Amino acid sequence: MLTEEQIKQRFIPFHGLRYSTDAFIDYRIPGCGPKKNYALIGSGVSQNPNQPVSLREKHGFQVGGVAMPHGVTNPPHMHFTAEVFICTQGTWQLHWGFNPEPSTAEFSEGDICSVPTWIYRGFKNVGADDAFMFTALGRDDTGGILWGPATLDAARSQGVHLTDDYRIIDEQLGQTWSDADQRLQPMTPEEISALRRWTPAQMAQRIVRFAGLDWSAHALLDAVLPGCGAQMAPVIGLGMTQDRNHAAQVGNSHGFSIEWLKLPAGGSVTRHRMAQKQVLVVYRGSVEIAVETGPADSVAVRQVANGSAGSWDSFAMPADGWRSYRNQGDTEALVLVMTPGDGRKVIQWAPEVVAAAGAMDRAIDANGFVGLKRFVDRSQR
Repeated sequence: MLTEEQIKQRFIPFHGLRYSTDAFIDYRIPGCGPKKNYALIGSGVSQNPNQPVSLREKHGFQVGGVAMPHGVTNPPHMHFTAEVFICTQGTWQLHWGFNPEPSTAEFSEGDICSVPTWIYRGFKNVGADDAFMFTALGRDDTGGILWGPATLDAARSQGVHLTDDYRIIDEQLGQTWSDADQRLQPMTPEEISALRRWTPAQMAQRIVRFAGLDWSAHALLDAVLPGCGAQMAPVIGLGMTQDRNHAAQVGNSHGFSIEWLKLPAGGSVTRHRMAQKQVLVVYRGSVEIAVETGPADSVAVRQVANGSAGSWDSFAMPADGWRSYRNQGDTEALVLVMTPGDGRKVIQWAPEVVAAAGAMDRAIDANGFVGLKRFVDRSQR
C-alpha cells in the first residue's frame, strides 16, 4: 500500500499545474496561439519532450487540459484512441470532418464531448473570454496524432517542421535538418475522403449536455444513509453506478468510463474501495477526500480538493485503497469521476456500510445493483 506522503503526492492542485505553449507544431501558425497545454495524468500526445507532466504513472487512460483565449483555434488532427473534451470554462466550437468542408457543434461549461476515433477534428474558443477544458485520452499508449496536410503546410510556412519520428524542428530557433531526418508524410486527400463521415446529428449524440444529465439518487448503496445522499449521472461507458436503470449516452469502447458525482451540502460517500485506479476532478464545491494507507493500522490521509470558476483540483485515486468523500461546503459539490476499463466497475463497501444500508432495507443484488433487501434476501443462493 501507499505511504501517507505517496498519497499526498497524488493530489494535483489546479494552481500548481504547469503548461507548455509549444507542445505541438501549430504554435507559430497565425490564429493558433497562444495556447496552454497541460498533462496531468500521463504525457498525452505532446510533441515537446520538455512537456511538464503532473503524474506519469499509468492509469489506463490519460488526462490533460488546454486553455485558449477568445478566437484561438486548434487546427485539424486525428487520434487513434478516444479523445474526450470536458468543458469547465467558456464556450468551444468543435469542428470535424474536413473532407473537404468541416461540420461544427458548440459545447459549454459542464458539457462533455466524445470525439470518434479516426476522424480529423479541431476546436476553437468562441466564447467571450478565456476558455479551459480537460481532455481524456484512451489507453496508456495513444498512438500519437496525425496532423492534417493543411496544418503541416501552415506550420512549414512559419519554419516549423515535423519529422517522421515526431520531433519538431524550428528554424526560428536555429534548428536544422540532418541527413537522417525524414519529413512526416500526412494522409492524402483521397485517404481523408475515405474516412467515415459523421453528421451533425450523429455528433450531437456524443455531446453529453450538463443540463440533460440523468441523475439518480439510487446510484450508490449508501445514498439512503443519514449524512450521505450522493447522486450519480453516467456520461461515457460502464462505470461505478449501482442503479440498474442507468445507461450512459455514449456507450462505445473508450478504455475508460466517465460519470458525475453530486454530493449535497454536508453529504458524503462512505468507506469503500475499488480494484481500479480513478481520477477525480472537483468541478464545483469543496470535497474532503480520505484515503487509507493500508489494511492494518492504517491512517486516513485527508485532502481537500476544490472546484470553482477558473480552478479545478484533481486527485489520482490509487487502486484497492479504502476511501471516502465528504462535501465540507454549504452548497452541493460536483465531482467528475474517470475510471479505466470498458466493463462495469465493482464497488466493495465496508462491512459497517453494508450493515447500515441493510437496516434501511437496501442491499446489492446478484447483478451488482441496489435493490430492496427484503427481496434480495429471497433470491435463490
